[in-house]
Amino acid sequence: MKHHSRLLLLLAAVSATVSAGANDWPTFRGADRTDISPETGLLKQWPTDGPKRLWLNEDAGLGYAGYAIVDGVLYTLGARDAVEYVIAIDAATGKEKWSAEAGALLTNGWGDGPRSTPTVDAGKVYALSGKGNLVCVNAADGKELWRASMTALGGKVPGWGYCESPLVVGNLVVATPGGAQGTLAAFDKNSGAKVWQTEGWTDGAQYASAIAVDHNGAKQIIQLTMQSIAGVDAKDGKVLWRTDFPGKTAVIPTPIFHEGQVFVAAGYGVGCKSVKIGPGNTVEEAYASTDMVNHHGGVILHQGHLYGYSDKGGWTCMDFKTGAVKWQEKGALKKGAIHFADGMFYLLEEKTGVVALIEASPEAWKEKARFTLSPQTTQRNPKGMIWTHPVVSGGKLFLRDQELLFCFDVKGK
Repeated sequence: MKHHSRLLLLLAAVSATVSAGANDWPTFRGADRTDISPETGLLKQWPTDGPKRLWLNEDAGLGYAGYAIVDGVLYTLGARDAVEYVIAIDAATGKEKWSAEAGALLTNGWGDGPRSTPTVDAGKVYALSGKGNLVCVNAADGKELWRASMTALGGKVPGWGYCESPLVVGNLVVATPGGAQGTLAAFDKNSGAKVWQTEGWTDGAQYASAIAVDHNGAKQIIQLTMQSIAGVDAKDGKVLWRTDFPGKTAVIPTPIFHEGQVFVAAGYGVGCKSVKIGPGNTVEEAYASTDMVNHHGGVILHQGHLYGYSDKGGWTCMDFKTGAVKWQEKGALKKGAIHFADGMFYLLEEKTGVVALIEASPEAWKEKARFTLSPQTTQRNPKGMIWTHPVVSGGKLFLRDQELLFCFDVKGK
């Protein structure tokens, strides 16, 4: 019996470890880049003045960077004076643990500073500065382990800076320098040595973050540029398939993949396109339309439907397979970012800081609660808005407005 009890305790401990890890948010849009949080047991309503604020950190640095949350620590990027830093913050208290230099300040007419989200993997943090410095630091103390430059690989800093979040695939970390030496590049995640760079695909970098999928017998990395959607083999960077996607001005949202079908969207009137990647990596268009003109707030696939804000029709729900519009809502909430947790969407209106909680329903817009983020920064560029995406992790909702980093309790008792 003693042995049996010990076994049960061991299994319980393993189970607790697994579930704790399952609630982590290790990179932009989560571990699988779907922006679907694994959290459960969250509040379905909020008090009229919003969920309880647990803490506010007023020195997270300037910029629009997102956050990764792993083992109770939040990792982000922020600019202080003329330097961009990787910053680690205790997710329970909001107190800073350490900061490490990422690179010189990106200056921009819509606001200076970093735009990307760090990626955390196996005790290391990978972060990309606005000017394209990819740094790897220890998660525990911020000690720098290696760095690489996107411009040294032939890349040109895009107009709004490098914005993508690094992608860890097995022993590689992948980024998008863009340019004549190859659109994508992969590095050994431990040493920083370059392993490959795509030959024959030389589009410049845009602002989307790549995804990794298993399809047609290979680990494929799917990325979006101003000219193309393409899948490359993670093993050697060989281009497996490519299809035209003519963007305008800036191409930003993360590609979405499900059962051999890829969906991408962009703003500036471009709209969306979906393709099926068949046997032998043949590409067949499923649909293309302007029903989802998604600028940079993101699109989420949930139970066969796509949800996001369209510059044309407002908040939109579409059938993933066919592109058919299920509903649109323009009056209740203006343009912004979207995040999913426990059957609900957390929507952030970029101009006002209003946060709305709606049911993830293909039937209609079903709003349950809202509040306005307060206080808001006085340091934001007049052209800038609240562009950092919401994240729910560990029963907490994290929001950011430049140097102000907020943590709210969305689990309750």
